[in-house]
Amino acid sequence: MIFASPTFLFLFLPIFLVLYYLAGKNLKSPVISIGSSFFYAWWRLDFLFMLYAIIGFSWLCALLIEKYHDTHYKRALWLLRGGVAANLLTLGYFKYFNFGVHSFNDMMMDFGVAIPPEYAYVILPIGVSFFVFHAISYIVDVWRKDTPATRNLFDFAAFIMLFPHLIAGPVLKYKDLVWQFTNRKHSLDLFSEGAYRFMAGFAKKVLIADTVAPLADAAFALENPTMADAWLGTAAYSIQLFFDFAGYSEMAVGLALMMGFRFIENFNNPYTSTSITDFWRRWHISLSTWLRDYLYISLGGSRKGNVRTYINLFLTMLLGGLWHGANWTFI
Repeated sequence: MIFASPTFLFLFLPIFLVLYYLAGKNLKSPVISIGSSFFYAWWRLDFLFMLYAIIGFSWLCALLIEKYHDTHYKRALWLLRGGVAANLLTLGYFKYFNFGVHSFNDMMMDFGVAIPPEYAYVILPIGVSFFVFHAISYIVDVWRKDTPATRNLFDFAAFIMLFPHLIAGPVLKYKDLVWQFTNRKHSLDLFSEGAYRFMAGFAKKVLIADTVAPLADAAFALENPTMADAWLGTAAYSIQLFFDFAGYSEMAVGLALMMGFRFIENFNNPYTSTSITDFWRRWHISLSTWLRDYLYISLGGSRKGNVRTYINLFLTMLLGGLWHGANWTFI
């Protein structure tokens, strides 16, 4: 189910919002969790149970880390490593298994080895890159004592499964939303602001991105494009890419506002950037800050000399590219 589909707009969203506002304060997180379960299961029911497993495992892991952090440090450290590793292995299997096997087979064929046998194709669960990153950030934040581990499983499930950001971001941190689960406000003004932001994003996605997309597809499908064809295709794709992604992110921000949540803004006029560094700060802001906080800084950041700084930057950008897609072009 996508935000621009009639099923979402005229069936799921109205029913969910009615139930959400009828629910009492203590029932809003369960309503979010149940509603988001329906939203995700609309695509495939079986992967919903994998999502539940990630939620339950990460929630329990964080509770144990908090319990043992001060009394059994090594045990807490192994829980941290195990929690992060388990989430990364889940992401690695579903997102990179096909890519790894295919790349290995191509390499074998380049060395003259006969064509390898067929392998079982692994289906990629929608949104797995996002909810695995959400789970990892929560575990690490609890380890760093940036946020207490929540005892309320429904609050944590609502954070991971909150359908506005479940399948396409923005990439959120529990420590930035924890207070909103207990103290967020609901008002007509906030709901109206959310509806406006949702429709603005909807217009960017449907009226601009989807309109320009056929032009970009046609240009990239040409076997022998002229210079004019190539530049036209590049410009069209640049417009399509930005308005599709930014529109979807703005719809997510708007939907969250309708429920009283404030998400991080994901774009800040990136095509007005004056440098690559400036562009990095303006495009997919939630991902760039996540990579900085949980990968670059964890690797040592710029604290260990110039050589190590460049290595850390290289690894961060390399893994960031690989996160975007299992393909050598992203690497």
